[in-house]
Amino acid sequence: MVLLAANGFLNNPFTTKSDVEAGLVSLLDPLAPHTSPGGALITLGSSGTHYDLRACQLEAFSRPLWGLVSLIAGGGKYSRTSTWSRGLASGTDPKSPEYWGESKGKDQRMVEMSAIGYALSLGGKEFLEPLNEGERENVAAWLGAINDKQMPDTNWLWFRVFANLALRQISPEKHYNPSRLQADLDHLDTFQLRGEESGWSRDGPEGVRQLDYYSGSFAIQFAQMVYSRIANDTDAERCANYRRRALRYVLDFIYYFDPSGRCIPFGRSMIYRFAVISTLSVLPFAFPCDGSGSDKGDLPANFPLKWGHVKGMVLRHLRWWSKQEDIFKSDGTLNIGYCYENMTMTENYNGFGSPYWCTKAFACLSVPETHPFWTSDELDWPEDLFPSVQPLEDPLHIMVRVPPSSPKLATHTYLLSSGQACHYALKAAESKYGRFSYSSAFGYSCPTGAFGLEQQAADSMLALCDDPEDEGFGQGERWRVRRVAGGAELVKHGEGQGQVHLHSTWRPWPDVEVETWLFPPTDEAPCWYLRVHRIKTARRLRSSEGSWPIYGQGPDGRALVQVFSGERSEGGLEEAGVVRAETSAGISGAAELPLTGDSKPESSRYGQIIQADANSNLVFSRSVLPSLRGSLEAGSETWFATGIFGLPVKVGEDKVHDAWKAEWEKRPIVPDFIAKRV
Repeated sequence: MVLLAANGFLNNPFTTKSDVEAGLVSLLDPLAPHTSPGGALITLGSSGTHYDLRACQLEAFSRPLWGLVSLIAGGGKYSRTSTWSRGLASGTDPKSPEYWGESKGKDQRMVEMSAIGYALSLGGKEFLEPLNEGERENVAAWLGAINDKQMPDTNWLWFRVFANLALRQISPEKHYNPSRLQADLDHLDTFQLRGEESGWSRDGPEGVRQLDYYSGSFAIQFAQMVYSRIANDTDAERCANYRRRALRYVLDFIYYFDPSGRCIPFGRSMIYRFAVISTLSVLPFAFPCDGSGSDKGDLPANFPLKWGHVKGMVLRHLRWWSKQEDIFKSDGTLNIGYCYENMTMTENYNGFGSPYWCTKAFACLSVPETHPFWTSDELDWPEDLFPSVQPLEDPLHIMVRVPPSSPKLATHTYLLSSGQACHYALKAAESKYGRFSYSSAFGYSCPTGAFGLEQQAADSMLALCDDPEDEGFGQGERWRVRRVAGGAELVKHGEGQGQVHLHSTWRPWPDVEVETWLFPPTDEAPCWYLRVHRIKTARRLRSSEGSWPIYGQGPDGRALVQVFSGERSEGGLEEAGVVRAETSAGISGAAELPLTGDSKPESSRYGQIIQADANSNLVFSRSVLPSLRGSLEAGSETWFATGIFGLPVKVGEDKVHDAWKAEWEKRPIVPDFIAKRV
C-alpha cells in the first residue's frame, strides 16, 4: 500500500506515552476530509451492513471517541476535539440534516451510545461546554431513548449502562433511569462464570458457549473495568468485585498473546484488530495508583504480574501492528480486514467505521505519566511465571507456548479448542469457533464459497464429503466440518505439563459420528500436537484433514501450488501419510501416526497441499493448506491419528533456521488409553 501522507502509526516505536498519543492522532487525523460539515457523519466507504447508512456514518463518528476520550482524560489535547462536540449537537438534533435518528429496538445506534456515554462520563466538559441548553437536552433525549427499547440478551446491555452513566451526569432528573441501570447490571452479572473462582463471562445467558474477545477486550471485561472506576463511589461492592474478577481474568488472558505481541485470532469481529489488547490497556484506569490506599489503588502485592508486564504486553501489541502497513487505505484511514483488506472474514454488522473500535486499545492514555504503567520498565512475556501448556476450563481452551529444542527457532503460541459455538447465525461460524486449533502466527481461514476444498479452506479441521465420485471433478464439492461439538470436555489424566486433553463428539450428518481428541505437545515432540478421530459412518465419505494455513508463495515468489496448472514451486512435500509446506512464513505440516506400537498407521491417507482461495486467511492474502486426504467406506468405523506440525518464522526474519529439520523427525505418540480402545 502506498500512503499519500505521513502516517504516525506505522513504524511508531511505541515506547512512551507520547508515542502512543502520536499513534492515536495518526488514526484520527485522516478522518477529517470524510467528515460532514456539521461533524456528525463520517463516510469512509460504500460497503453495506444489515443496518442503515446513517447508522454506519454514526459508527464512524462514535468509535474514534474510545481513543480520543482516553487521550483527554489523561491530560492530552487534540486539535479537532471540537469537531466531535459539534457533531454531537448535529447528530442529536431532530431538525438537523445530520440527525442520526431515534433508536429503535435492537438498533445499531444503541451500540454507538456506549462510546458517546464513555465520552460524556470522562470528558463531558470538552464535549458539552460548547453546547447550549437546547443542544444538551437533545443529546440527553437521544441517549435516553435507549431505556424503553428491546435489546439483545448479550454484551449489548453494557451499551445501555454506559448511556445511563452519561445521563446520570447530564440529565439526572429527566432522562436518567436508575432502575434500568440497576436491572441491566444485575442481569449482566448473571453472565459471570463460576462465581468467585473465575474472571470469565459468557456473551449471553446460561447455555451460551461463546467466550471470545467479547468476553474481554471488545466488550464485557473492558466495560466492567471502566465501570469499576466511574461508579466506585455509588456502587462500591460491585466495583470491587469487577476489579477482583479482572485480575483473575488477566492471568488467563495473557496466554492469548505471543512474546512478540501478536494475539491469537479467535472468534468473530477480528476486524477490530488491536482492540484485543484493551483489557490490559484499561487496567491502569481501573487501578489508578492514586495514593488513596484503597483496593482500587494499585495491583495487589501478591499479584504475579507487575506494571512492567502489563506495559510490555500493550506496547508490544501496538508495535507489532505498527509493522502491518496493509491495514490502511492510501488516505490513512483503516480498511476492513485483519492484516490486509479482506471482506471474506467480515460479519454482516461490519461497516466502514467498524474498525475504529480498535481505539479502545488506547485506554492506557487515560492515566497520567506518573502512573507506574508509564514509569515502569517494559518487561517481557513472563515465561518464568506461567506454564507453557495451560488448560482454561471456562473457554474450553488448552493454551500452548512450548519453545522448540533450539533457540534458533521461534516459539509457536496457539490454542486447542473444543465446545465453543456461536448461538445465532453468523458467517463462517464454524471457522471462527469450531476449529481444532488457532495460532497467533498463522491465523484462521474462512470459506469463500461452498464448492471444493479450495473454497472451503478448512484449516485446522477434519473436513468430510459425501459427494459421489463423479461429482466435483472427482475431488468433492460439498464439504462439512465441525460446527457444534456436543459434550465437549476438558479432561485431565495425570500430573505435569501436557497431561490434559480435549474431547468432543460431532455429527456432520445424522448417520455420521465423529469423536475427536486433541492433545497438546510434549517435551519429546514440542513442535507437534496430536489429534485422534474415531469416525463411524453409514455412508461413503472422503476426508481431508488440514494442518495450519500458511503463506502460499514459494522462494521464487510464485504460488507454492498452482491450482490451475498443477505446477509446484520448491518448498512442498506431498507423500503417503505426510504433507508439508515450507515458505517464508514458516513450516506447516501433518503426518499420519500409528495408533498402537506398530510401525505403520492404521489407515492410508496421502498428502496434498491445497491452494486455498485468495483472501480466505486473516493473516495471508495468499495461503496454502497442507492436508491429508483419504476415504472411508459406508458402514465402517475408522480411526485417524494425526500429528500437526507448526513452526512460524521468527518475527522480522524471512526464513526458518535449518534446526527445524530435527524437530520434524520427532513425532507425538498416541496415549495408551486410546490404543487400548482401538
